[in-house]
Formats: sequence, structure tokens, C-alpha cells
Amino acid sequence: MRLESRFLRLLASPCGIRAGQGVVTAVSGGPDSMALLHLLADARRALRIELIAVWIDHGLRPLETPQERETVAAAAEQLGISFLPRQASVAVYAVEKRLSIEHAARELRYAILREAARSCGAELIAVGHTADDQAEELLLRLLRGSGRKGLAGMSMRNGDIIRPLLRFSKQELLAWLERRGIAFCYDSSNSERKFLRNRVRHELLPFLEERFEPGIRSALLKTADSLTADEDLLEELTGKAWDETVREEGSGLTKLLRQPFRSLRPALQRRVMEQLLWRLGSRADYEQILLLTEAALQGRNRSELHLSGGLRAGIFADRVEFSYPAGRRAWRGRLLPAPNRAPSAAPPAPAPRQKPN
Repeated sequence: MRLESRFLRLLASPCGIRAGQGVVTAVSGGPDSMALLHLLADARRALRIELIAVWIDHGLRPLETPQERETVAAAAEQLGISFLPRQASVAVYAVEKRLSIEHAARELRYAILREAARSCGAELIAVGHTADDQAEELLLRLLRGSGRKGLAGMSMRNGDIIRPLLRFSKQELLAWLERRGIAFCYDSSNSERKFLRNRVRHELLPFLEERFEPGIRSALLKTADSLTADEDLLEELTGKAWDETVREEGSGLTKLLRQPFRSLRPALQRRVMEQLLWRLGSRADYEQILLLTEAALQGRNRSELHLSGGLRAGIFADRVEFSYPAGRRAWRGRLLPAPNRAPSAAPPAPAPRQKPN
């Protein structure tokens, strides 16, 4: 099947584009994003979609960005697509938020794309991740100790984000661009070894292909596909477990019911706890999930855990209560009186002391 036909089928399912929708597409000027722009333009008539091309200057490569902007602007004009150039101060944002340049660029990029989508009334945002990016991402997540959900990799549709190129290799996209005579730019930062992703791309993956398994990329993609199918089932089971074990109060208090939580299988216990921490805006790393899961299973009545950012977990006989008694800021002091001791001084703006239900 021709590349264009495969792409069109993937847009309908699993990307889920519907006729008449607006789509913002991120176009850096590199080969992947330029292929995405032209393939989406080809699909416009069949799907009756409106396209907006967004190009972002991250402020990191001033010598290269003028050519990239010109390349994207020229392509958008030729294709009859609206062109929106945007600016992002990545270096400043990275310092302010104490993030790596990569992380800061990603956060700002998606924020800008969503703002552009809102301003244009577009429902979806298309990004140019490929099968090669998926293989690299899986290795990165494995190195960082991700669980099953992380190792399922990037999905072709995640809320308002679609990745229509996720089943195409960079090699076949480059060949398609050459056949079509489509111009694109190279990003010099993709070769800088100071970025972990680039070391995975240029060192780890080639090493694994040469010394261990020539088909490592294909094997990683099959693993991601299998785990994605498992994740769909686990997400459904987690939703049911959440409804059975978690009660969200209007006062900012969240309760985890210990008895139904104990009846869950360990995999679901950890997933419920991870989701709870995400919703509370707290760190959901492996160690914290294990700590809180153990507290919910074995913790002493009227003990408590002090978590980052002012979050407290008060442990009662039948429940664990999560709250920010002094707001989302660090503070010292107990939420509950220590067991078998007189109450200590109350923290600022304390939550009312409650008896077990």
C-alpha cells in the first residue's frame, strides 16, 4: 500500500480525525514535520479538515532558525495553509523552572501549540513523531525506570495530540520527501551528544543493532504495541478500582478507603495510588507510590506522612486522607496529634480534625 494511503487510513483510525475538524500541526522545518505537513495537506480534501501550520523559534539556534522559518512559511504558502510563527524563551524558562533544556522546550512547545489551537478553534494538534522516535523513547523510559504504562510508549492519539507518523520510519519518510522533491532543514542540535536522547539515537541504538540484535527497532515497536493493548485493559480496570476506593471531597480533601484498597491486586493498588498523586499535583515516582501503598495497607491508625509541597497523608483505621492543610507550600508540623500524646501546635489554616467514619 502506498505511503499516502496508509497515512490516510491511520488518520481516520487510530488518530480519530473527523470531517470538518481543525488541526494545528507543529512544523519545525525538519524532515519529519515537513513530511507531516505535506501528507496532511494531501489528506485535506478526503477528510475535509482545516490545517494551521505552527512554527516555533525556541531561541536556541539563532543561526539556523531564519532558514527554518523561511522553509516552513514557503511550504505553507504553496499549500494554501495558514502559517503561525511563535517565539519561546526556552533557556529562561528552564532556569526559572529548574528544568533541562529538553524538558523546558517540550513543555513550552505543547503550551504554545495548545494556545494556537484555542485561538484558531482547532480540536487537534498533530506532531511528527516517527517509529524511530518511538524506539528511542522506549529505551529512554527503560533507562529511567518507567513502569508498564511508560513502556507502552507514545500513543497515536492522546487527548488532543495525534501522531500520524508513528508507524513510519524516518528512512521511508526521507525517501518519500526525495521522490516528491520537498525541501527540509537539518537541526544541528540533533547531533549534540550532551542530550541523552541523541546519545540513545547515535550511540546506544546503533550499538545494540551491531552487537546484539539487528532488528532491535522492530522488536521495541512490537513490545510497545503489545503493552499498549494491555494498558487499555488496565486503564479500564483502574477506573473501576478508583471508583471503589477513592472519594474526592469538595473541601480539597481526598480519601482512600483502606478496606476496598486492600482487596485490590498489587498492580491496581499501585496504579490507583499513582493516579491519586497525579490528581493531587504531587510527585508520583516509584518510591513514593510504594511508600504510600504500604501506608494504606499497613499504616498505624492516626499516623501520618509528610510529602513534598505541603501534602499530608493522615492514616486512619478505615481510610487515608490526603490534603494540603497549609496550602501548596512546605511547612513543619503535624496534621494529627501524635498517637498517645497531647496534641501539638496546629499548623497554619489546619484542616478540621475528623473522626473515623
